[in-house]
Amino acid sequence: MSRWRPPAEKSTALITPQGHARLKTELDELWRQRRPEVVKALAAAAAEGDRSENAEYTYRKKQLGEIDRRVRYLSKRLEALRVVDTKPSDPEAVFFGATVELENAASGESHTYRIVGPDETDAPTGYISIDSPLARALLKKRIDDEFSVELPSGVTRFILVDVSYDG
Repeated sequence: MSRWRPPAEKSTALITPQGHARLKTELDELWRQRRPEVVKALAAAAAEGDRSENAEYTYRKKQLGEIDRRVRYLSKRLEALRVVDTKPSDPEAVFFGATVELENAASGESHTYRIVGPDETDAPTGYISIDSPLARALLKKRIDDEFSVELPSGVTRFILVDVSYDG
């Protein structure tokens, strides 16, 4: 079995100011705090002698590699991202950064989502990627519009109840 993986699909290079700040904070913490701690622990483990049977040394090398990969990714990604900090000219329509309230047309259940960049999605808080099927179906919809979207559970009909850009 090979280690080759097909390249990931290109994701939209948009991010909210809050998401951008969170990624910069993560990069700073990794580079200035976690990496020096791991390097220090790695040096201490290396000083113990035989590295081939040193579990601490092996673990720290792996941990350092993971940190370096994430730092490299964040450094490149932050350069490529475009921070969207302006509200759209039409606040009644759904665009990037919108917080929307949807009603399931069949069950009447209400759901609230915020459309954000792929680097800041968080399902439990209702932050969905602009690349997701639901967000793509929502773009440019207006209050009281009814639409269908193909979800993993099947085709679902929603009604757009509210749109806001409070952040």
